[in-house]
Amino acid sequence: MNLDIDIYDPRMRDLVLHSADLVLVHTGMLWTEGPVYFPAGDYFLWSDIPTNRLYQWMTDSEVRVFRYDSDNTNGNTRDHQGRLVSCRHLSRSVVRLEHDGSETVLANAFEGKRLNAPNDVVVSTDGSVWFTDPTYGIMSNFEGQRAEPEQPICRVYRVANGEITAVVESLQKPNGLAFSANESTLYVADSARSHDENGHHHLFACTRSGATLSAPKPIFEIEHGVPDGLRVDEFGHIWCSSARGIEVLDADGTHLGCVKTPEPVANLEFGGPKGNRLLITASRSVYSLYVAVSGARFTAN
Repeated sequence: MNLDIDIYDPRMRDLVLHSADLVLVHTGMLWTEGPVYFPAGDYFLWSDIPTNRLYQWMTDSEVRVFRYDSDNTNGNTRDHQGRLVSCRHLSRSVVRLEHDGSETVLANAFEGKRLNAPNDVVVSTDGSVWFTDPTYGIMSNFEGQRAEPEQPICRVYRVANGEITAVVESLQKPNGLAFSANESTLYVADSARSHDENGHHHLFACTRSGATLSAPKPIFEIEHGVPDGLRVDEFGHIWCSSARGIEVLDADGTHLGCVKTPEPVANLEFGGPKGNRLLITASRSVYSLYVAVSGARFTAN
């Protein structure tokens, strides 16, 4: 299908390919999320949270079910050893899939109480794992299992050497997150307005110093829907999901443009051999799109 782009800043023209088509990869799912790319096999994985499945797409090939019982997995990433790290709603945990097929639980509790429902996850170059823990996966049985939260607030956590620490405690519903290319900034989406009309619908920036983060600073307000998943490209631009597509921002939050999609976007991932192919998880469907830049992790790793 033809590409539909809103341009608010001339720099946006250099980030997209106006001759590229938005390609439907797969449809008929319930709520797609958590796209992640594995260069070793040139394939993407993503979650369909309500149907409890992970899907795999080897680029330009057929889509297949990668896992039928995903524990209502939401966000996924890969670590620097090429292992899958997932946020699982049903078990309220962050789990790493080892190369031999075994699983390692990285986090499932904080201060003796169960986590809410880990949502999105990134791994920094020092090997530490950073994840968000809103309550979406325990608010109903649709994306997990209804339960009362044991944690008094929704936090961002860091896991390193088997120890879990809270690094952000001031957001309402921290959701998607991504590091800048040099990992000096962690961007965090707060999607609280999805269930509270007065809640946050903003993208926040936290300055990182080793294992700690500064207080979140709002840099952009999503007008259409709420921010969810996000990625950073090789030049530091932020690509953030919204109800109308992908909002593209400069690192300071300047709105450059929007790549529109037929369905609200939950998340996205840069992939392909050159890191310039977006996989877009959008409600019931998944789309792909070639762009004019590569993802930051393809140049940093």
